[in-house]
Amino acid sequence: MRLLRAAECLLLVALLLLSAACGSRLPERDFEGRRSAPPAREAGPVRIGIITSATSPVGGAAFTGPRDGALAYFDALNADGGIDGRKVEVFTCDDGGSGVGNNGCVHRLLDERKVFALVATTALEYAGAPRVAAAGVPDIGGQPIGPAYDTYPHLYGIYGSDAPRTGGRPGWNGTLYGGTEVYRYFKREHGARTAAVISYNQASSAAYARLVARGLEAEGYRVVSEQVDFALPNFRAVAADLKDRGVDLVFDAMDTHGNAQLCEAMDAVGARVTAKVTNVQNWSSAVSGDFADAPRCRNALWVTGASRNYEDVGHPAVREFREAMRAARREDRVVSQWQLEGWAAAMWFTDAARSCGRGLTRACVEAYLNREEPYTARGLLLPVSFERHAEPPRTSRTCLSVARWRDGAGWVTQGDMTRNCFTVPQLPYRP
Repeated sequence: MRLLRAAECLLLVALLLLSAACGSRLPERDFEGRRSAPPAREAGPVRIGIITSATSPVGGAAFTGPRDGALAYFDALNADGGIDGRKVEVFTCDDGGSGVGNNGCVHRLLDERKVFALVATTALEYAGAPRVAAAGVPDIGGQPIGPAYDTYPHLYGIYGSDAPRTGGRPGWNGTLYGGTEVYRYFKREHGARTAAVISYNQASSAAYARLVARGLEAEGYRVVSEQVDFALPNFRAVAADLKDRGVDLVFDAMDTHGNAQLCEAMDAVGARVTAKVTNVQNWSSAVSGDFADAPRCRNALWVTGASRNYEDVGHPAVREFREAMRAARREDRVVSQWQLEGWAAAMWFTDAARSCGRGLTRACVEAYLNREEPYTARGLLLPVSFERHAEPPRTSRTCLSVARWRDGAGWVTQGDMTRNCFTVPQLPYRP
């Protein structure tokens, strides 16, 4: 898995909630509706559910990427005849970003719509995960926003898991592990030696910053820790300190708005760094607008992940994804890495279902997901597997996808993701 993946996503949840208006609300429309197709001649359609926090308190665009990518894949699949002659009928449900709404979506999809599987789940609060697991419904290619995909059986996150997943505590008795491959990459490839970690004076932000600092220290970096007030952040003072201390890399435990403000301050004081490192949630074409007022810092943005850059249209699987997104008119505004990963999730389900032939069962689909051969979605994903190790790993051979932003070119891939690989220590943390 990528560095401290679940911790990173838990941080995202906390920061998004902090930056949203106080309180919560139920979804504007509990059940968005169905995308149906005529039944095949010999069998009815395969019913699939997609749960997304589309109208959550943090805004409509935050979590819809995986859903849109999966819908584009199923549209193209049905146009090509479906799965062994059976169309795929997709039901989407907006849980509103609340636990109550999420349980409502699980009830509607499992009990009322009788879906065969869930695909590309992207839920701010996956409160219904225990119910999905208890029902034995495969949940395939979900985004690990929280520890559910390292906790419950029948749940298969897009990045894989080696945890036992018995339904008890997350990971290994409540402890998860992540590697230092991101830090190793910048040290080996770019000679970085001094790294800053910037956080808010808020518990989740500060806790994640400490984890990042631990990983950097394990790789031999000199670490500069900076903290700003969440309500009244003085980013200019932080930027000036980064310049004075000769920082090579900048990591953060902040939201997109905070990152944009920091970048503006760095440009204003003339702070130049080798890389301002962000995460997969910000891997999208929205960068040009989000960082419009910080051109120098914007062109120092780097991102790391576990899937092939959506800009790599020379790769046939990426080209197919981009063409399908355009055909489905889902590329009108923003193209994102989460859309590509949602597409890969739908492909994963489809490949598993096709492996069953006409004897499609959940047990057969899960046998495909649990096979020894890792899954790559035609090269869109770094190899994904679910090995269920009884003991946590001490080290791991881990690869990563790397890209940097360039105005006029977008996200430019840095090296082949199957070769950006390192054997690194696995650090423990609690979600």
